[in-house]
Amino acid sequence: MAALDNLVVTTALPAIRKDLGGALEDLEWTVNAYTLTFAVLLMFGAALGDRFGRRRLFMAGLAVFTGASAAAALSPGIDELIAARAVQGVGAAIMMPLTLTLLTAAVPAARRGMALGIFSAVSGLAVASGPLVGGTLTEHISWQWIFWLNVPIGLALIPLARLKLAESTAPNARLDVPGTLLISGGLFGIVYALVNANADGWTSASVLTGLIAGAALVGAFVVHGFRNANPMLPMRLFQNRGFLGINMASLLMYLGMFGSVFLLSQFLQGVAGYSPTQAGVRMLPWTAMPLVVAPIAGILSDRIGGRPVVATGLALQALGLGWFAMILSADVSYAAQLPALILSGIGMGLYFAPASSILMSTVSPADQGKASGANNALREVGGALGVAVLASVFSAQGGYESPQAFTDGTVPALWIGAAGVAVAAAFALMVPGKRSLTTPAPVASGNTAANTAGNAAGNGSGAGYAASAKVSATG
Repeated sequence: MAALDNLVVTTALPAIRKDLGGALEDLEWTVNAYTLTFAVLLMFGAALGDRFGRRRLFMAGLAVFTGASAAAALSPGIDELIAARAVQGVGAAIMMPLTLTLLTAAVPAARRGMALGIFSAVSGLAVASGPLVGGTLTEHISWQWIFWLNVPIGLALIPLARLKLAESTAPNARLDVPGTLLISGGLFGIVYALVNANADGWTSASVLTGLIAGAALVGAFVVHGFRNANPMLPMRLFQNRGFLGINMASLLMYLGMFGSVFLLSQFLQGVAGYSPTQAGVRMLPWTAMPLVVAPIAGILSDRIGGRPVVATGLALQALGLGWFAMILSADVSYAAQLPALILSGIGMGLYFAPASSILMSTVSPADQGKASGANNALREVGGALGVAVLASVFSAQGGYESPQAFTDGTVPALWIGAAGVAVAAAFALMVPGKRSLTTPAPVASGNTAANTAGNAAGNGSGAGYAASAKVSATG
C-alpha cells in the first residue's frame, strides 16, 4: 500500500483537477504532502517502534494510513485531499520502517532470503504498477478508488498483525524530538516556497520567509547532528566521501525522476490524448524496467563493483530525460517516446540494484540502521523537491492553457531533471572503487536476489532499498 501510493496518484491528477479544481501548486501538494511527511518522519517512526514496541507502532501506523486513505477518498475539496495525503504519509512513515524488522523476526534465518525476496518483489510490483493501477481505477470507476483500495486491506491486516506478529523493542532506544522538529519545519518551509513561488512571486513575503526560515532550520538540524550525542542523523557519517556521494546521488536521482513522472504522466493524457489506463500502460517501459534490469545489474556489480554500474545507470537516466526534452512536441508519437522511456528505465534498474550495498559498505555495522533510514529519507525528500522544482519551471515557462503551452513548460523542466540526474552520476563517482570498499557485515550468498529485487522495488516506496539494507545488516 505504501509503495503503491507514491505514484498511484500521478495518472489520476487530471481527473482530480477536473473534479476538485485547484491550480498546479495544489496538484503538486497531492503528491508532495505524502512524500514530504513520509520522508521527514521515516527515521522518527523507526525510533518510535524501537522505543514503544514495533508491533504496536506498526498497527498504529497501519490504522492511520487506512483511515487517511478513507479520508482522501471522501475529500470534498482539494485542500481536504492534501491534508489526508499528509496524514497518509505519517502513517506510512510509522509503518514502513518496521515492516522488515517484524518480517526478519517472524521468519527463520534459513528462509529469510526467500521471504525478503518475496517482500521486495511485491514492493517492486506495487511501485511499477502504480501509474497503471491509478489510471485503470480512475478511468473505469473513479479517482477516489485509488484510495478506497487501501481500506479493506488495512482493515483486514490490523487484526492479523495483532494475532500473528510478535512484539519487540530495542534496548536503550531514544527519540530525537528536536531533530525531528528541525528537519520537518525546514523541509516544509523550502518545499512550500518552491511550490508557491510562481503563484505568489519569488520576492513575496511568504516565499522568502519559507526559503530563509527553511534553510535556517535545516542548518540548525545539521549543527544538531554534529553536537547531539544521539541524533536522528549523525552528520559524522557524511565525512565519509562514499556515504556522501551515494546519498547525494540518491537525492538528485529522485529529484529528476519524480518530477519528470509528475509532468509526463499528465502530458500523456492532456497533450497526447491517452486515457488514464493507456497512460499508465505507456509508462511501464520506464517504471517497470528495473524489475527486469536489476538482477543483471546485481551480477555486474558483484563482478566489477557498484560504482561504475550506478554511475552508468544515472548517466543513462539523464540521457533518457534529455532525449525526452529533445523530441517532445504537442504532436509527438508514442513510438518516438519509447526509446527515451526504455533508456530511463534501464538507467533506474542499474542504479537501484547496487545502491544499497554501496551504502552499507560505507558505514560500520552499528550505523547501518541509521544509514539506511537516512538514505530512504533523502530519496523521498528528493522526490518532493523534484515535483516542486520541475513544476515551478513548468509553471514559469508554460501551463495548462493548451497542448502547446503544456509542452513549452514540460521541455525546460525535463532539461532541469536531466541535469540533476547527470550531477547525481558525478556524485556517484565519489564512491570508492571495489577494492577500496569493505563489507562491514557478511551477507549470505543466497540473499543476492533479495538485494537486487529490493533495490528495484525501492523507486519511491522506501521498502525495497530498506529490504536490502536490512539483509546486509543482519547477514
